[in-house]
Amino acid sequence: VVSLFLGQDEKDSTTQGVISFIRDNKMRIVINSDDLPDWISDGKLGVNLLFDEGSYREMNKALKEVLNAEYGRLADLREIFYGSKEPSFKNGFEFQSVNLNDSQNKALTNIFNAQDIAIIHGPPGTGKTTTLVYAIKEVVKNERQVMVCAQSNAAVDLLVEKLDNLGLDVLRLGHPARLTPEVIENSLDVKISSHSYFKELREIRKRSEEYRRMAGKYKRNFGHHERMQRDLLRKEARLLKEDADRIEQHITEDLLDRAQVIACTLVGSTHSLVNDRVFKTIFIDEASQALEAAAWIAIRKAYRVVMAGDHLQLPPTVKSLKAAKEGLENTLFEKAMKIPPASVMLETQYRMHLEIMQFSSDYFYKGGLKTADSVIQRERESTVEHFVFIDTAGTGFSEKVKKQTLSTYNEEEAALLVKHLADNVLPDKSIGIIAPYKAQTEVLRDLLKDNPAFDEVRDNISVNSVDAFQGQERDLIYISLTRSNDKNEIGFLKEYRRMNVAMTRAKTQLVIIGDSGTLGKDNFYNAVLDYAQKTGGYKSAFEFLY
Repeated sequence: VVSLFLGQDEKDSTTQGVISFIRDNKMRIVINSDDLPDWISDGKLGVNLLFDEGSYREMNKALKEVLNAEYGRLADLREIFYGSKEPSFKNGFEFQSVNLNDSQNKALTNIFNAQDIAIIHGPPGTGKTTTLVYAIKEVVKNERQVMVCAQSNAAVDLLVEKLDNLGLDVLRLGHPARLTPEVIENSLDVKISSHSYFKELREIRKRSEEYRRMAGKYKRNFGHHERMQRDLLRKEARLLKEDADRIEQHITEDLLDRAQVIACTLVGSTHSLVNDRVFKTIFIDEASQALEAAAWIAIRKAYRVVMAGDHLQLPPTVKSLKAAKEGLENTLFEKAMKIPPASVMLETQYRMHLEIMQFSSDYFYKGGLKTADSVIQRERESTVEHFVFIDTAGTGFSEKVKKQTLSTYNEEEAALLVKHLADNVLPDKSIGIIAPYKAQTEVLRDLLKDNPAFDEVRDNISVNSVDAFQGQERDLIYISLTRSNDKNEIGFLKEYRRMNVAMTRAKTQLVIIGDSGTLGKDNFYNAVLDYAQKTGGYKSAFEFLY
């Protein structure tokens, strides 16, 4: 949310809006009104980022309700999530679908038998979203309507798109500017415009506006008859507007009642249209990335809760170190994972070559992952080394800090990565380049931009942070670890869950570039180096420099 203002004057000439697109030197802002401000072309414009107080206000309100609940369903769910009460499960039902594997069917069985909470624990590439979508489709057959939430708009939109493709009637609540083009047809605004009563609504609004405009034509110097005429026009405009509002309310209630799935963000579940609604089941995707307080916003509306996520991948974003240490970074999903009967882990992954998967499986998932037969068949003819670590120790590469942003970058390491990629690039493969620091992604983009070696494959290459690659996959992934210093300082490379995300995006080949002299004292990165040596993928940067 931003304020848009003229020049340096943010007092008089200002309006609010939502950023819907931003890249390089371009920004698109959707303002909260039908018409552009009169002053929009009068000079240079300023943009000020606004603090979203509403979200924190709702989280605070939700936590107070949870803490103060003495009885009722909210109090029951609180005691179950915090381990003071055992969750209940029915017996006898076993779900079986030929479209799902054994652990996915087990997860759906658990959801159907759960009377309080059920958890889908989905490690990378195991089809968590597919499983959740199947669960929603099956639950809707027995329950008239469910609510589906996630922390981010992107996660909600992905679910909406998949549910809509299955033929479900999905209503997406939220600001249109925050929705992806693929789901805009599911938004309330578009559904209203497609309703059978919309033509009547539009005509009444048009007549109301015409009467209001006619009334506004009367000037101050007119007589009694003209004054009466103006008042009659204003009254008629007001009555027509009230009629239009009633019709729009009827359309909205009709759409809400017909929807099988109501989809929104966790904070968006406070939307006025669903404020008084309760749901037998609420589904929360990417629950491991949701702040506990945000999760409770939606759970207040639920009789039972189904969560999907992976607490060993990206955690929620907590900017205050003090708040994180005092418990804000601990999610409700993690608490639920400590309730054994509630959780089912999906075991078969459909993305990575066995060698890429194995490190993550052993280090994070106690060796519990296995590779699907389809992946084994796909990689049977592959001749590349699948897990590669290129060690820059001894090369003299050195990290630097960008003064404006205090972000770390390493120009020599970036140049080595681009050289290695140019020597091994394949035209029919998708390529992702991940760096933990924004400054390093900028250096990498600049090096790729003017390099003729990538002219034919430029559209296949994407460069971004770990967070931006969550949920995505590429044939080939490069990771530039960036840190290279004499003090063995590795900063937030210590956030191993982020590295788990980065290392599990690759389908066929993973190439990690880093300095063992800086990273080797850390147990996690030492384990990565040992694994690369074990699989024969350890290389020295000197092999590629000359």
